[in-house]
Amino acid sequence: MPVTALVSAKSCGVTAAALALTLASKRPSLLAECDPAGGTIRAGLLGGQVNAGFGLYHLARAERTGPEALANAFASHLCHLDQAGHRKLLPGLTDPAQAAALARTWPALADVLHVMAQQASHDVYIDAGRLALEAGHLHPTLTPAPLLYRADMVLLVVRGTEQSLALARHVIPSLRTALQENGSSANALGLLLIEDGPFRAHQVGESLQTPVIAALPHDQDVAHYLTAGGHPPRGYGRSALLRYARTATEQIEVAASRRQFQQYAPPAPQLAGILQRLNQQHTEGGVKHG
Repeated sequence: MPVTALVSAKSCGVTAAALALTLASKRPSLLAECDPAGGTIRAGLLGGQVNAGFGLYHLARAERTGPEALANAFASHLCHLDQAGHRKLLPGLTDPAQAAALARTWPALADVLHVMAQQASHDVYIDAGRLALEAGHLHPTLTPAPLLYRADMVLLVVRGTEQSLALARHVIPSLRTALQENGSSANALGLLLIEDGPFRAHQVGESLQTPVIAALPHDQDVAHYLTAGGHPPRGYGRSALLRYARTATEQIEVAASRRQFQQYAPPAPQLAGILQRLNQQHTEGGVKHG
């Protein structure tokens, strides 16, 4: 299954889109909230039910101990987005100041996410937040660049508005170059269109010279619930956003399978502990929401 990273040039609904894809997937799925500017799902959709004792930041210390400690910490810091435990979340940072501590953790976390995708057969989504550039390069602290380089697909989330397209034009050349020089190649880059504005998918693709891999409707009520929490809107489970998100997950998988990926070295054997810990959690319960 693919590892897909979602980013934006400016706030375009990355978190709502990532949650919609995770919740709508027909397979077990995982969302890693890796925005260095801080996570919002903990206080939003989860309504503060998961405290700061869980989440991404705690993986940094474990990574310094070794792969086995990282595997155990990763499994321990997942929470469930559904009762069955098929939708999992790694909650993000509670303070942007924590981002610097993760600089050396990102590559190891990329290995873990690929284990979840390849060995545990999860659709894996990364909320990488807003791209930050420094002198035309991905910022080493404010963007989780190693996660983008290792992702099977990197989707720039855009809206069909002139403003959104103008901002995307500014970051696409730098992002494409970074993926070509450090990632699996520039063709890992695609667009996820939020259908808000006058421009349709083919116009957006032509304007940005980048393929639109999938599109999601601008469903303001459902998107607000996914980002802010509270009571789900009427008809939430049958909403257009979730229906189209399921189709989008399939389109992303097809796009990923068409690419001829660079073969990465297999992760450390200690990472197999992730699967054992996840099985134990499924049996014993674990942190749940929903």
